[in-house]
Amino acid sequence: MKIQFLGAARTVTGSCHMIEAAGSRFSIDCGMHQGNRTIEARNRNLAPYRPRALDFVILTHAHMDHAGLLPALAANGFKGPIYCTTATADLLGVMLEDSAHIQEMEAEREAKKFRRRGLKHPPAPLYTVEDARKAAALLRPVDYHAPFEPAPGVRAVLHDAGHILGSGTVRLEVEEGGALTSLIFSGDIGRPDALIVRDPETPPAADYVFMESTYGDRNHKNEGESEAELAAAIAWAHGHGEKVIIPAFAVERSQEVLYCLLNVWRSGGLPDDMPIFLDSPLAIRATEIFTRHGELFDEAARALYHDADAAAFMARVQYTLSAQESMRINALDGPAIVISASGMCNAGRIRHHLRHNLWRPGASVVFVGYQAQGTPGRRLVEKAASLRLFGEEVACAARIFTINGFSGHAGQSQLLDWLAPLAGETARRRPQVVLVHGEPRAQAALGALIKERFDITPLSPDYLEQLTLQDSRVAGVEHHEEARPPVDLTALTKNLERKLALLREKAAAPRDEQAELSEELSEALARLDGELTRLLGRM
Repeated sequence: MKIQFLGAARTVTGSCHMIEAAGSRFSIDCGMHQGNRTIEARNRNLAPYRPRALDFVILTHAHMDHAGLLPALAANGFKGPIYCTTATADLLGVMLEDSAHIQEMEAEREAKKFRRRGLKHPPAPLYTVEDARKAAALLRPVDYHAPFEPAPGVRAVLHDAGHILGSGTVRLEVEEGGALTSLIFSGDIGRPDALIVRDPETPPAADYVFMESTYGDRNHKNEGESEAELAAAIAWAHGHGEKVIIPAFAVERSQEVLYCLLNVWRSGGLPDDMPIFLDSPLAIRATEIFTRHGELFDEAARALYHDADAAAFMARVQYTLSAQESMRINALDGPAIVISASGMCNAGRIRHHLRHNLWRPGASVVFVGYQAQGTPGRRLVEKAASLRLFGEEVACAARIFTINGFSGHAGQSQLLDWLAPLAGETARRRPQVVLVHGEPRAQAALGALIKERFDITPLSPDYLEQLTLQDSRVAGVEHHEEARPPVDLTALTKNLERKLALLREKAAAPRDEQAELSEELSEALARLDGELTRLLGRM
């Protein structure tokens, strides 16, 4: 059996584990890569996926970093079934089309830039709405705990991962040459006592555990502290007559923010003169899907169906479906709360709201989810001085709040508790643990604790790395030279030094146009200084 990691390997996006076993080739998840240009370029390279040679896909949940490349596969010859829970299928029906719509709009913007510059052959969209519909037609819903056999010799069961509505942990049994190998793919593991969905389940023991590690280096604050922090962000903006901007993933996080705002309102922390806007067509449609799947809620969330306060609060929330309604929010004077996508600020309407509010010292920007490396959201969390939005450098003067208690991912101690039944003293034997969906620092911290607590040394595969599994041991590891291309820092710094010397030479020479160039030059150097400062801080 071979497993290649086409994403979520020492990073948190692009989740895709490509498996060759029992005469089949299939994947667990097929997510979109999100981050800087280098990372996102991976979305255009479908050669490792070989869509026409892919027999089926099993999805853990509907987030785009786990499902966002499915339309690209469908556009390039994949026609196999995609297995997932019913709620995941319902969500993906709207999420994939929304993602495709964004791809088409961004491609059109790029085409206009090309035309203005007299250039030809602008980049095509990653995929189209029609491609998204093709992918959605391949979805095959299955129930939790109901075994299914997607191919001869491969049996699968989905357990509740407690991450978002319909999220699952996959347990596989693969029979090859008379030997049976069991594997668990955790997907994204949720937090116990999350605001809406049920607690995560730990499946029965297995030979291998492929486990997420997003927050492997830290724990979360509790929900009570999160509500207090959200109330503080509201008070700051309301006191200055400005807006609270909340970048939130359309699925689960937007609904959790509304739930938390309800609690803040009940405690008197939400002024009556502060309107609430849910400014994301996808979040609005996802909220409607949530109401149809109350059977997946925990007891407290189900009680909201009969809560008069909840009904009164939701009547305050204004849903803005059209672009015109969204633009009117930024023309509105006075305080307001705006929940908009995308959660990492790399697309969608949230970028317009940031352009209108990020430079205002009295505004609040509240991050309620993980910000991947290279995303605009990560830059803001790391206190960037400015953010480039629609070709303009916008100063970061708003007050930034980061509320990790909203996270849909288990924290460090919760990850260890999830693993304990599989690897602890009560386990019949120690599995091989493979850490995925986490950055190197988080994986190193979690790996050290797994070694200390369970006497297991986890593996942390890199992008495109391939493992060969034989029974219950890793028989081979194949690295790929494209995974981490070497960077010649010496050559780069020498080139930069040459250009700085040339800049000093030109600046010393008298020129009539020097004055009109000075402002543009100052801005460019300020951006360069900011980027170098940020990178040095990360080294």
